[in-house]
This record gives sequence, structure tokens and C-alpha cells, in this order.
Amino acid sequence: MTDDTKAPAPGAGARLAIDLGPLLIFFAVNFLTGDIIMATGAFMVAIAIAMAVSKLKYRHISPMLWFSGVMVLVLGGVTIYLHDETFIKIKPTIYYLIVASLLLFGLATKRNLLKTVLGTAYPGLSDRGWQILTRNWAIFFLAMAALNEAVWRTTSTDFWVGFKIWGFMPATFLFAMAHVPMLMRHGMQLDEQKEEPPIPPVQ
Repeated sequence: MTDDTKAPAPGAGARLAIDLGPLLIFFAVNFLTGDIIMATGAFMVAIAIAMAVSKLKYRHISPMLWFSGVMVLVLGGVTIYLHDETFIKIKPTIYYLIVASLLLFGLATKRNLLKTVLGTAYPGLSDRGWQILTRNWAIFFLAMAALNEAVWRTTSTDFWVGFKIWGFMPATFLFAMAHVPMLMRHGMQLDEQKEEPPIPPVQ
């Protein structure tokens, strides 16, 4: 007998908690303890919980959460094992470079990977709109990778952790919102959307 019960879709608050909650816990633990190794362990536990909640409650783990979770667990584990904070600091750089490379590869081979992952979130968006959006996000991710390298190599650990919250997060949000006029010019239909378009997670 087929189970036709659909899993509930996470609301905006739930999506923010799943995507950004682990990062906020990382920030809070580092702020309270001043120990980035301990904060990294808390980050790993928090993102594992976020993935479990997403799977158990909503029956789905987004590709971005999978990718981010695996990187946190692998590089976080190396950070704790070697007691070397360098690995958790370069995680955003690696993440942004890989995502940017995948997006650019998709454009070069005429396979829009961003559309494959987020297609239902932007109803009505034309192929040209997807191309512009993908190109711009790829450029943005390359810039974020370079910025992460500059920040962690030239500032203190506490400043880098804070910049992830007060620098990377607002920049990502503003960059996403700045695209709304372009998206609407290329066919995106806001009145058909049931929820806000997802914003790629801040690393």
C-alpha cells in the first residue's frame, strides 16, 4: 500500500535554524570559551543534529546541507585530531571554490547545476535568468573564497569567527536580495512562490 502522505516543507524559520543554527552555535561557543577547538566540536555536533532533524522531520536533506555537513565533519575532525585551527579556517575557502567551480563547469557544459538544485524555488525564471544568476553566484563565491583567505591569514581567530557572522552572512543575504529585480525581469513569478527562495549557506 503506497504512503501518499507528503512530508511537511520547512518554513522560513525552520530553514534558517537548520542552515544557520550550527554556525551561530560555533560563534557562541567560541565567544564564551575562547577555544576554537571546542567551538569546532560544537559546530560538528550542531550540524549533525541539523541534518538529522531535516531528514527525520522533513524527509529531505538539501544538497548544500549535505555538502556543508560533510566538510564540517571531515575538516572539523582533522582540526580536533591535529589540534590545528587552520583546517576549520580554510573550510569556507574550499567550499566556495568547489561550488564556484561546479557552477562554472555547468555553464561551460550547458548544464545549469544551480537550476537543477534550486529550480522549484524560482518559478517561471527563464534560462537566461538562470544563466545570469549562476554566473553571478559563481563570481560571488570566488570573491568570498579570496576574502576568507585574506581575513583568516591577517587577523585574529576571534575576529575571523565574528566576521563569519557579521561579514559573510550579511554579504550573502544582500547579494541574494540584490538579484530580485533581475529575476523578475527574467520571468520569476513571486505570486506563485509558497516560500522565499533559499539563500546558499554561509560557511
